[in-house]
Amino acid sequence: MTKQGAGDTLETHIGSVSGPVHTGKGDILIEHWETGGVAAADLEALRDLFAGLRGRVAAEAPPALADEAQAQVKALEKATTAEKPDLSAMERVRDWFVEHLPSIAGSVTALLVNPILGKVVEAAGDLAAGELRRRFGQQEAGA
Repeated sequence: MTKQGAGDTLETHIGSVSGPVHTGKGDILIEHWETGGVAAADLEALRDLFAGLRGRVAAEAPPALADEAQAQVKALEKATTAEKPDLSAMERVRDWFVEHLPSIAGSVTALLVNPILGKVVEAAGDLAAGELRRRFGQQEAGA
């Protein structure tokens, strides 16, 4: 791990993950991965997807909804990276954006159907990955 300067920038290189990992501000907390884990490149790509969503929310959400919208993104991160991904929470977040910020709802849905998220959820087990595909029309990873 490398801390650059006095800011909050952290750089972490992780091989396969077999236990809890948390690297710092704005990073995704990985609570558990099955044997084999998730490739570091996939974790980085997922982190980039969430960073893009947070950036879009920061740029487009009106001040009255900005804090709640960022809280929804955080809830989505937690739901997708939990030991047992919380698909109901993912649906609630998507539905919140559809109701309150429809201009950003497409970005939330795009994240939910992204094959990278599918790979990460698949690490929690085939049942979770199948349910993700069923609920969100998610494509098979690598398809």
